[in-house]
Formats: sequence, C-alpha cells, structure tokens
Amino acid sequence: MKVDKNHVIKCLRQIAVLLELKNENIFKVRAFTNAARILEGHPKDLAALVETGELEKIKGIGSGHISRIIHELYDRGESKDLDELSREFPASLFDLFQIPGLGAKRIKVLYEKLGIKSVGELEYACQENRLLELEGFGARSQEKIVQGIQQLKKSAGHYLIHVAAEESKRLATYLKKQKGILKIEVAGSIRRAKEVIKDIDILVSAKNPATVHEAFVHYPETESVIAHGDTKSSIVLKSGIQCDLRTVREDEFPYALYYFTGSKEHNVAVRTFAKKKGIKINEYGLFRGSRRIVCKDEADIFEKLGFHPIPPEARENTGELELAAKREFPKLIEEKDVRGIFHVHTADSDGLVSLDEMIDAAEQAGFEYIGVSDHSQSAGYANGLEPKRLRLQWKRIDALQKRHKIRIFKGIESDILPDGKLDYSDSILAEFDFVIGAVHSRFNMSEKEMTQRILRAMGNRYFTFFGHPTGRLLLGREGYAVDLVKIIDAAKKANVIMEINANPHRLDLDWRMCQYAKKQGVLMSINPDAHSLDGLNDVKYGVGTARKGWLESGDVLNTFPAAQVEKILKRRR
Repeated sequence: MKVDKNHVIKCLRQIAVLLELKNENIFKVRAFTNAARILEGHPKDLAALVETGELEKIKGIGSGHISRIIHELYDRGESKDLDELSREFPASLFDLFQIPGLGAKRIKVLYEKLGIKSVGELEYACQENRLLELEGFGARSQEKIVQGIQQLKKSAGHYLIHVAAEESKRLATYLKKQKGILKIEVAGSIRRAKEVIKDIDILVSAKNPATVHEAFVHYPETESVIAHGDTKSSIVLKSGIQCDLRTVREDEFPYALYYFTGSKEHNVAVRTFAKKKGIKINEYGLFRGSRRIVCKDEADIFEKLGFHPIPPEARENTGELELAAKREFPKLIEEKDVRGIFHVHTADSDGLVSLDEMIDAAEQAGFEYIGVSDHSQSAGYANGLEPKRLRLQWKRIDALQKRHKIRIFKGIESDILPDGKLDYSDSILAEFDFVIGAVHSRFNMSEKEMTQRILRAMGNRYFTFFGHPTGRLLLGREGYAVDLVKIIDAAKKANVIMEINANPHRLDLDWRMCQYAKKQGVLMSINPDAHSLDGLNDVKYGVGTARKGWLESGDVLNTFPAAQVEKILKRRR
C-alpha cells in the first residue's frame, strides 16, 4: 500500500532538521525544507505526481537526490537516508522542536553541552537553572522555554479542527459503506465547530449494529483498539486521535445526536430548564414520567422544550438558551453566503502558487471577487514586496482583470511596525483597494504597549482590515497581550473591519470575541489567509467560527455583492 503525501512531507522535514543538527550545508538543508513546502502546496496527490513522472518536472524537486528519496518513501514508506540520519540522534530529540523558540541550532547546543535529549530532561534543566550560563541562552530564554513546555503539556492530546474533521469524514465515509446503515452523523465538538478537538464521536443507527462495530475496529487507519462492544467501541487512529462509535435504535437517534453533540455545559443547562417543565431529557429521549415524548429530529426536541431551535455551533451555554426561550435566535451565516474572499498570498511573496493560478482557482470556486494581499516590504522573512515589485504586480492584476469576470481587488498585508506605523508611505497606501494591517513582530510588548501600537495603526485612514487580531497559533503559540475590547470599540469608530482569519491554525478573531464585536456593530470578514490553492477551502472553518459567534450574513463583509463591497472599502479613504 503506497503512503500518502503527508507522510512524505513529514519525512522530508525530518531530514532537513537532522541535516541542520549535523551542521550540514545550509543550502542542502533548505533544499529539503523547500521540497516539503512545495509538495504540501501542490494541488495534486502524490500518486498522480509519482506515477506520471510529473514529480521530476517540479521546480525545487527535480530528478536528483530528493526525487529519489520521495520515490523511496512512496514505495516503501521509509528512506535509507532518513534511517541513517535518525540513528545518529535520539528519537525523543524531535519532541523539542514542538517548543516555541527552539530551532535546530539551539537544540544542538542543549544536546551537546547539557546532554538534553527529551522535553522532560529540558524541563528539569530549567528547574535547576542550567540554561542561565549557556551560550546563546539566559534568564529570559529559560523563562520562555518553561512557558513553552507548559503550553506543550496543555495541548497534548488535542488536535486542530481541520485535522480531526478530515479524519472523521474519512471514517464516516468508510462506515457508510457497511450494509444496513440507517443514519450516521459526526457529533461532539467537531459538529460544534470547536477550534481544538480532543476526540471524534460518531453516532450510527443500523439494522445490525454488531457488524458496524466489527468494521469500525478493523478500520485500516486503526492504531489500537481500546474497547469493542455491542453499543460502544473505541479506537485510536494512527494520527493519535481517539474515536468513539455509538450505535442506537433509529427512534433514539435524534435524542442521542442532540445529547452527544453537547456541549456538556449546554446539556446541563437544558436539563435544568426541562426539569422545571416536568420533563426529563437524556440520550434516549424526552420523558414526561415514564412516557417518551416523540421527536422526529433535533428541531422537534427544541420545540417540545419550548425553545427556538439552536444550531450545533451555538450550543456552548453562552446565553443561547435565554434567547431561544424567547422563541428567537439569529439566522446564522452559512458557507454558501460567502460571495468573495480577501487575504490571499501568491508566489510574489510567500505563497505557493502564481497570481494567475490563484485568480483562476477562486473564479472556478465560484467566488465573485478576490482580494490579493501579499506581504509588505518589511517582511523579509516572507519575500515582502517593495514598491517596484508592487507596481509590477498591479500591472499583472490589471491584465488579468480584463480576462476574468471575478473582481480582483488590489491589497496588501501590511506589517504594523512597533511604533504603530504601517509599512509604506501614505502615498503608496492610497493606491491599494484595501490594506490588511497585522502584527508580525515584537509579540512580547506589554498589553498597554501592544494595544497602543494597534490603535495608532488603526488611526491611519488607509487601514481597512485588522488581520488575525491576537496573532495566536492554536496549539502552538498564545496570542500576544492586547485589550481586544478597546480594539473592537476603536474599530467601530474608525470603520475598520475585523478579520476572522479562517486558517485552522489561527481562527482569529476568537468566536467569543465575535459575539462582542457583533454587539458593537463592527463589520467582520471571513478571510482564508490562503498561501496555496487548498487554503481557499479554509473558508468553511472561518464560517464555523462565525456561527459560534452568532454572526449573521449581514455581519460579514464578504457576503455582500462586489459593488457593495467596493463602496465599503472606499468609505475610509
């Protein structure tokens, strides 16, 4: 069985890391890093690339050493080069790379000078202050490493929504092929569009539940079986995610789906409401005494309890029941409402595809408009655009606009510099259709300093969107300290649009603050922050966050038609 692309990408990155640990030529290290990045962003699957010989024609991979390793990994799942490199270092050393701020050079120093080869050993070394006198480290570095280890512990056993959602989709598709399946749904936190997931819950009703459980525990991606029963089975996937399967009778399915969707806090609150009405609710039904109240679906359950139906994403006990008890609830935004996208990167900065390819893909996806926003000139780490290259891009956009129906807006993701200035003169900023201001440096400012920095930037008349407002990377980096209430209040006064960054590593603005922004009447925009064609598909995760924040289509800029969007973008200029 051939391995998938993700496994090959992971192996290429491991080779790059090991080469760097060995002090190999930096260009050799970058070759493997770039090959992994190129492969990750390529729209075709690995089988198509390898079997057709197209792999060797890809710039950055070619027909040499790297191509040979990819073929080897694809055919056998392992590489002689990787095996030989791996034998030179302890496997636990790779865990250190999960700690923010630790790269190959620093890990090499820790390994060679202190003999540290695991997270546990590093934590103990920090407790003994052994990093204080180590070259390249110090008190501040040690403090950051301790914080990183704590973050790593906190996130252990958690997975980003896109990883868990894709795993659950594949598993559900596999189960649907079994005979006698009547109904099947993914429940739990995935159905509620939580940004971070602990496990996968799948609910099934079937004519012969035993055969479904048998198929479940023999799912090809199963790493181990925790439990194998008649109504509940649990497995751990090769990805590390635990999956629970529950089977119920068809007449019990609506109640079980509602119950196992959660959240726990929402369910407890509903039980309290129901008890006051003399109704008992559990995964088997609604009961008045011993008589079950018949409900055909979840909407019926809410109706019988006296509530307006509440969508799964909003079931977090954040006031949804009080509103639904008044027989009202907002009509939440849906993915089909999104008519266009902003915040996409091309190969002109750090994207993986050309401007032409990105425009073609957005048009084929059915979007009415797209806002191109490569990185600004200070972003040397991302091949940011200085004015000369900007103007060349604008000429190409003008030429593309003549050939396409999709409206192309010219934008930029401008660094908010430490002093609160944007990354171009006002004369250049005035030429963009929109400007996304975002923080990419000096994350360690105090809350007061960071808030003032952003407020000063928002005072610029050309500042249109505030991008990924906390800078967080889910399971990777806490957001910087900032007073979001002040920022959102200022956004309302300045007509600044708050971004919901739909990249599943960010999902920033957080859904909890979306609720506040909505109350303040701040316009928001669901932006994919796409660096590849696949990144365009991340819009759905941003929609999930928006729904959790109770947003309606009228709260979101990119549900409006292109002509209206154009007027809104001009109102601050």
